[in-house]
Amino acid sequence: MKAVIPAAGLGTRFLPATKAQPKEMLPVFNKPTIQYVVEEAVASGIDDILIITGKGKRSIEDHFDRSFELEFFLKNSGKIDHLVEIEAISNMADIYYVRQKEQKGLGDAIRCAKKHVDGDPFAVLLGDTITQNSTPCTQRLLEIHEKYQSSAIAIERVPREKIERYGIIKGHEVEKSVYHIEDMVEKPSLNEAPSDLAITGRYILQPEIFDHLEQVSPGVGGEIQLTDAMRLLDDIYGYVFPGRIYDIGTTVEWLKSSLDMALEDPQVGHELREYLKKIIQ
Repeated sequence: MKAVIPAAGLGTRFLPATKAQPKEMLPVFNKPTIQYVVEEAVASGIDDILIITGKGKRSIEDHFDRSFELEFFLKNSGKIDHLVEIEAISNMADIYYVRQKEQKGLGDAIRCAKKHVDGDPFAVLLGDTITQNSTPCTQRLLEIHEKYQSSAIAIERVPREKIERYGIIKGHEVEKSVYHIEDMVEKPSLNEAPSDLAITGRYILQPEIFDHLEQVSPGVGGEIQLTDAMRLLDDIYGYVFPGRIYDIGTTVEWLKSSLDMALEDPQVGHELREYLKKIIQ
């Protein structure tokens, strides 16, 4: 199976930091956000990855490409640990790129992948969402896809005050943590929300999603909503992901994700924890 990573957004919530660099390249602790995403795909057994980019996203390509000058410097400086790490980034998968030429939403970005996936089911991992668990989220979705021969998406329970930020599903549980989805509502009000189960940034989609993306009408701002197209699928299942989900969509969530990962790091975690105790007192 192939994976598609949409990474074409302008990142306006992070200006001015994203004026000259993609939001997906902002570091979360010691790695760019999108590297975590690619690593999840690879850990799930996928090594053919298409990244949907846009104007000003060249640094994503550079990051996953080889850097002969840097490798030469690290080798001659005896920094072998760094050399091994850098070489692994460029060797982890076959990564391809295509540009979304206009900002027309997530659904339009997915349409850019039609030729690459070539009529097969495919995974989608949003380029600004990090998931963490002993079993990768995408791997679990692949298992559900195989079992039910259907599209599958990751979902999470969200606090009532955050419901209006997400697409929310209506469905019934068919096995522990797995729901057969009957409907989806994009960013409903609290009174209109059918549940507290929100769509998060991981999907396995059947190829007919491309037909449905052509059928749906543009929404607010002329954007094509992926949720509207998924509502037209014959069958779709949701999996309540039990691990951590970091939606790097706001500066606060981005800072929280970096802090969480730094605190868990054996080299800097203790020192950072002691520092936080001092400034909080």
